[in-house]
Amino acid sequence: MSAILQPLLNLGSWLWGLLAAVVLWLFGQELAPSVLLAIKTLLLIVCIVAPLMIAVAYLTLWERKLIGWMQIRIGPNRVTFFGIRWLGGLAQPIADGLKLLVKEIIIPAGANKFLFVLGPIMAIMPALAAWAVVPFDAGVVLADIDASLLYIMAITSMGVYGVIIAGWASNSKYAFLGAMRSAAQIVSYEIAMGFALVGVLMAAQSLNLGEIVKAQAGGLGLLNWFWIPLFPLFIVYIIAGIAETNRAPFDVAEGESEIVAGFHVEYSGMTFAVFFLAEYANMILISTLCAIMFLGGWLSPVPFLADVAVIGWIFQDGFHWLFVKLFFVVSLFLWFRATFPRYRYDQIMRLGWKVFIPVTLIWIVVLGAWMQTPLWLWWRPL
Repeated sequence: MSAILQPLLNLGSWLWGLLAAVVLWLFGQELAPSVLLAIKTLLLIVCIVAPLMIAVAYLTLWERKLIGWMQIRIGPNRVTFFGIRWLGGLAQPIADGLKLLVKEIIIPAGANKFLFVLGPIMAIMPALAAWAVVPFDAGVVLADIDASLLYIMAITSMGVYGVIIAGWASNSKYAFLGAMRSAAQIVSYEIAMGFALVGVLMAAQSLNLGEIVKAQAGGLGLLNWFWIPLFPLFIVYIIAGIAETNRAPFDVAEGESEIVAGFHVEYSGMTFAVFFLAEYANMILISTLCAIMFLGGWLSPVPFLADVAVIGWIFQDGFHWLFVKLFFVVSLFLWFRATFPRYRYDQIMRLGWKVFIPVTLIWIVVLGAWMQTPLWLWWRPL
């Protein structure tokens, strides 16, 4: 267990014991277990969703700051907390959220009102539900199921329904064109992403995300991680993840110069904000999964330094390493946006179908043969 998370878990255990005593006194021995299970599940969901929403908000600030530095601009620097100058820009995500919260939600006269509202919900639901099986540290996971990798693939593939519903329900040709572009793009790159995960399954011999991380453990640190034997699949997964989230340079679904603004062109206020949240939540989710499956999750890159006096705790396995890795990967999303121009639609389809799918299939065959030889130096089943 991480030295950082352990004090928090100890405090949580003490508070939970106090709550259990109160519930037992109020509901009796028959109802208390069911009530405690419901309370525990809700509290764990809040403990995951609340930090995620804060991370999504401040990821927008980090994006604007990082791209500003790359383009020799300042970025947001005006909105402060209580006028403190050196906190310039830190309150910008809060100001943006409040602005969207008070804006009027306008539903077009010709739109299907029920589906128009359902679209944003269908877009953000998979981005939040997938976190149920994501391990943050050894044993720290909401639902530790054996088929967690399969669950991730199933639940995240549902996000395309939100896009299609939003584009169709808007009763706008621009929104519908954006929805069709986005749906075709998501389906195309979902296949390549799925084949990349097959390579992870082969290397780890498990569908459980926690077991996949443990399969990358070893005294050599980052040399034991799967990014080395699965490097082509690692690259494909990152690029396919960018395409899955409709981020630049794969943002033809939101091509302002061609179709105004894509599938959410008719949305305003909080309905638009939910699409915005879903995009950034998906970025964080894909970055986290990339860190877990290819970069060792919560494992330290230099475990042999864990015994160093005073600072050794930093090099121990723990949640802080997972955060560093996902921050690195999500920053790549932002870097690519600032670097590459938008691809043409035919180029995007060609890359997905004629390059990524063949590359992943070939590497799966190579990986299968490699694992049968003494040259395979990574984890082997007992």
